[in-house]
Amino acid sequence: MEITTILLIASAITGVIGLVYVCILIRSILKADRGTQKMSDISEAISLGAQAFIKREYLYLGICVVGIAILMAIFLDYRESITFLYGVVTSALVCWLGISISTRSNCRSCNLAIISFPGAFKVAYSAGAMMGMCVVGVGVLSICIIYAINPDLRLLVSYAFGSSLTALFLRVGGGIYTKSADVGSDIVGKVEAGIPEDDPRNPGIIADAVGDNVGDIGGMGSDLFESYVSAIAAAMFLGYFLGPKYVILPLFLAGVGILCSIIGAICVRVGEAGEKAFEQQTKLVRNAMNRGLIISNVLMIVASFFIVKWLVGELSAFWSVTAGLLCGLFIGWATFYYTADQYSPVKNIARSAETGAATVVIEGLGQGMMSTAPPVISCVIAMLVAYYVGGLYGIAVAGVGILGVLGVNLACDCYGPIVDNAAGIAEMCGLEKAIRHRCDALDAVGNTTAAMGKGFAIGGAALTAIAWLAAYFEATKVKVASLTDPTVLGGLFLGGLLIFLFTSLTMRAVGRGAHFIVKEVRRQWHEIPGLMEGTAKPDYERCVDMATRGALRYMIVPALLSIIVPAIVGIFAGIEALGSLLAGAVAFGLLVALFMSNAGGAWDNAKKWIEAGNLGGKGSLAHKSAVVGDTVGDPFKDTSGPSLNILIKIVGKVALVMAPLLLALWGKKF
Repeated sequence: MEITTILLIASAITGVIGLVYVCILIRSILKADRGTQKMSDISEAISLGAQAFIKREYLYLGICVVGIAILMAIFLDYRESITFLYGVVTSALVCWLGISISTRSNCRSCNLAIISFPGAFKVAYSAGAMMGMCVVGVGVLSICIIYAINPDLRLLVSYAFGSSLTALFLRVGGGIYTKSADVGSDIVGKVEAGIPEDDPRNPGIIADAVGDNVGDIGGMGSDLFESYVSAIAAAMFLGYFLGPKYVILPLFLAGVGILCSIIGAICVRVGEAGEKAFEQQTKLVRNAMNRGLIISNVLMIVASFFIVKWLVGELSAFWSVTAGLLCGLFIGWATFYYTADQYSPVKNIARSAETGAATVVIEGLGQGMMSTAPPVISCVIAMLVAYYVGGLYGIAVAGVGILGVLGVNLACDCYGPIVDNAAGIAEMCGLEKAIRHRCDALDAVGNTTAAMGKGFAIGGAALTAIAWLAAYFEATKVKVASLTDPTVLGGLFLGGLLIFLFTSLTMRAVGRGAHFIVKEVRRQWHEIPGLMEGTAKPDYERCVDMATRGALRYMIVPALLSIIVPAIVGIFAGIEALGSLLAGAVAFGLLVALFMSNAGGAWDNAKKWIEAGNLGGKGSLAHKSAVVGDTVGDPFKDTSGPSLNILIKIVGKVALVMAPLLLALWGKKF
């Protein structure tokens, strides 16, 4: 048996191990008690709202997918159409499972907070780890199955394209949903009525809680699933030009990364802390997560050294993997610095709130722009190191490196929305202060891990997008795209324009969706007697339905834009112009995504720092101004910024899928 076959089987086994660990985590989570009837009812309402949204979104996705699959079968190859559909289905199933478990974990984490701080953390982190391990397990196993059946690497490109389309719908649709509900309920709740964030009198709070799951669990999970399989597929595609061992190497490295992630996740544990030691509790959680990340990354670096040395006999791919891993860690730490309330960027934004909302917005925009420097510089360094040691293949392997231990990285990110829901349930159920204190401590760390996760996702998207750009240039034999060629220069500008059009559409979608939520909440407060006094129950389902319909209506145009624009440029302007468009989209997209995600996260934590008792605390002028900044930042960090991850990757895959047609059109050979 050839060594490549053995490694393919070994990679598939690691995927199976990852899914076995997922089953263990699910069993552990569901064994925990759901808590009181009220806790269970709130959790059930969140779960039903999330399922209703996903069912409708999958209907829209299905219509689009069928059309694209038919076109691929007619103009390309029916096998590519089949693997495209497989990519859509596996990505959709992973996200459905993640949302299903996350909406069942929130009440269990809240209930365990009554008894034990470590128990509450364990359930929430296990649910996040379940999503992370499901993503990597299904990703690796699916690629192994496709490659074992047919080693034509174009099929992997089609599979990655299918996962991208699912991610686009879930990330854009989920992002519009979550922020429409969040911004709408915040405007009429915290700003106008002056009631707490999770007050049960607010008709929009269930829709907001649903949004945490469909946006930050489903959206982020699909985003990183797509990045993960795309990075592996792009590296395997470029490895074809070097030899069979270079083809199988990225897949085997990803499989080993699953084992490293499992070990890291097992090491994430916290102990008890004093009842009033908020800072001690948050420190315990943060240290536990950092421990898991460090252990998994160190194991991955050591394992990569021996695997690369043994398989290919030289270490260029190892240095590329290491460059990617270190780049991911650095981006995470840089994001933490610019979005955590321990450091000056967030504190400066909070202090600016003392002079009004305008200065909060100005300072937040400035800090967001400044925050792009460290991540972009680290991506450039990683790209240069990878290229000089391994060429275009090295860049692709660096993309695999940054996502090598995605299982444990995604666990930290998906933990955030779960504890956010748990804290909301504690508030809605009126639990005693000590219990809400524990949930708030878990939630405080979740806000930071969510911001770090978004930074990590953007960095991973950038390197993966560069790998697809390299694959496109390699497949089309484009060596130099001269900027003196007006079509190439035009393509560069169009790539940047695509980013701004996409961002504008998603931002305006949130504004329009929030507008309808605001009007509905005001209507209920006016027309339902006793609602503001707490003697009547709001119509939560009405807000959930409105947010769902609005999100699905407004997501169609930006989703289609990312597919149609590269196709039009390739057909009418040429292969080089399309390559230039891809480069422009990656460069502008990386900068805008980092700026928006970090600015939004910083605004959010500036508000929370004031709510902790600083600068006058809740109800002060500084707090009211910070709420405005946080409301502006919500679509920045949870809709437009993260959605750009998908855009900069999907344009590369559209280009590569269309490459044979474009080459035939322009009289060249694929």
